Amino acid sequence: LIVVAPFYRDIADQLIAGATAEIEASGGTWDLVEVPGALEVPTAIGIAERMSNFDGYVALGCVIRGETTHYDIVAGESARAIMDLNLEGGCIGNGILTVENEAQALARARVSEMNKGAGAAEACIALARYRMAVEQEQDNA
Repeated sequence: LIVVAPFYRDIADQLIAGATAEIEASGGTWDLVEVPGALEVPTAIGIAERMSNFDGYVALGCVIRGETTHYDIVAGESARAIMDLNLEGGCIGNGILTVENEAQALARARVSEMNKGAGAAEACIALARYRMAVEQEQDNA
C-alpha cells in the first residue's frame, strides 16, 4: 500500500511515479491512499495494518521548513510514528521528504534525479521479503 500526503502535488506525483515503478519492477502490485498531511500517513498505515492484508507500506510526502517550529514537529513525529510501526513489524519504507526548500524536495523526488519514491519502495520490499522469509523459517521449524 502506498500512502501519500499530496500537499505538494508535483513532488508527491514524482514520489508516486518512482515508488510504483519500483514495485512493478519487483513483480508486485500496489494500491494508493491519499491523506491530508504527513502526520496522517502513519495513522493510515496503522489502520491498514490492523484491518487489511498488505505485505508492506510506502509512506510518501514532503515537509518543507517554514518560519515556525511546525516543521520540526511534523518531520519528527511522522518519522517517529513510522519507526514505531516498523518496530511492530509494519514493513514500511519511509519516503516522507524533510527538506529546507522546494528545490531540494524536487531534486529528491524526481525519478530522473534522487528518486526517493523508488528508494522507499525498495526498503518496503526488502523488509516485506525479510518478514516473509522469517515466517517461512518458523513454519518449517
